[in-house]
This record gives sequence, structure tokens and C-alpha cells, in this order.
Amino acid sequence: MKLDPKNLPLEYSTETNKLNILGFWIFLSAEIMLFATLFTTYFVYVDRGVGSGPAGAEIFELPPVLIETFLLLTSSFTIGLAVHAMRINRVKAMIWFMVVTLLLGAGFLSVEVYEFIHYYHIGATLQTSGFTAALLTTLGTHGAHVTMGLFWGIMIIIQILRDGLNARTANKSFIFSLYWHFLDVMWIFIFSFIYLKGMM
Repeated sequence: MKLDPKNLPLEYSTETNKLNILGFWIFLSAEIMLFATLFTTYFVYVDRGVGSGPAGAEIFELPPVLIETFLLLTSSFTIGLAVHAMRINRVKAMIWFMVVTLLLGAGFLSVEVYEFIHYYHIGATLQTSGFTAALLTTLGTHGAHVTMGLFWGIMIIIQILRDGLNARTANKSFIFSLYWHFLDVMWIFIFSFIYLKGMM
């Protein structure tokens, strides 16, 4: 039985939109492999590659990590609200929730910049040890993805303000929400297996 296109959400309303979403899921599978490689490298070096440099328990600070986690997980909730507002055609609410999402993402990045400055001052750099190199590469890759997401989200908001909510802008907004949720899931792994484990 074929679903009536009229009953589909706007982001799925055309064949092109469906293919775009499928293609993005395939892209995310490649991103998962990227982060899996980074995590594997980190786990190889975490116990063996410290050398003369500091270990995780010496450099990790809990308050900034908790703030980062709160900001990013809250942004996952607000992007979900943006998609819900989009589906009930509340464009102003959708844009507002997207703006809040991006502000939370910017807050996350500002705390991460503070964290990197802290690492630098205590001698944890890319050149210090295999452990610090793997740590900073993993965190930096995630932070770069969040930064790209901020610019991407801004461009989508501009397109919605310019063109209104239609099949194309809805599709882009939904795909952006998948990307943002993906970053939040990756952060949960970073928080659990890098920070919490490293503090023990």
C-alpha cells in the first residue's frame, strides 16, 4: 500500500527530498566511521601514549565538561522543537528554536575554546604525547563539526526568511536536524568514554 504524498511531512513530500534524506543518512554512516577511527586511536594511546605528558585525570576539569554537555544536549531538544514547529507550520517558532539551538552551540564552542586554552597552559598540546594528540584531534574534529553546523544553520534560517517554508527549505532544515542530533550523540560518547573514564 502506497502512502498518500499529502500525508507525508513536508520534508518528505517529493522524491528528491526523500533521496536527499537517504543520501544524508549514508553520509552520516561515513561520519560514524570517521569518529570510530578517532575513538579507536584515542583508546590505543590513552594508556600507552602518555609518556612525559599529563594524563587525563590531571587535565580534565568537570565543571566545563558538564556545561558543554548541558548546552549541547539542550540544543538537541531545541532543534527537535524546531522540527515539530516546522511540521505544524509555525514558521516563527521554528526559526526561534533554530536560533536558540545555534546560540547553545556557540556557547558550547566558547567553553571548548576555554578548555583548549587550559590544556595549552598546562602543557597538553598536539606535540606533548600520543595521548594528548589523540585527545585534541578527537575533540577538535567534533568542535569543527559544530562550527560548520553553526554556519549551516545560519544559512538555512536566511533561506527560510527569504523564501518561506516550502518543500526545499523544510528538507534542508530536517537534514540539518539529523546532523545536529548526530553531533549530540557523538558528544555523549566523548563525555562518557573520554572525560568520565579519564577522570577515574
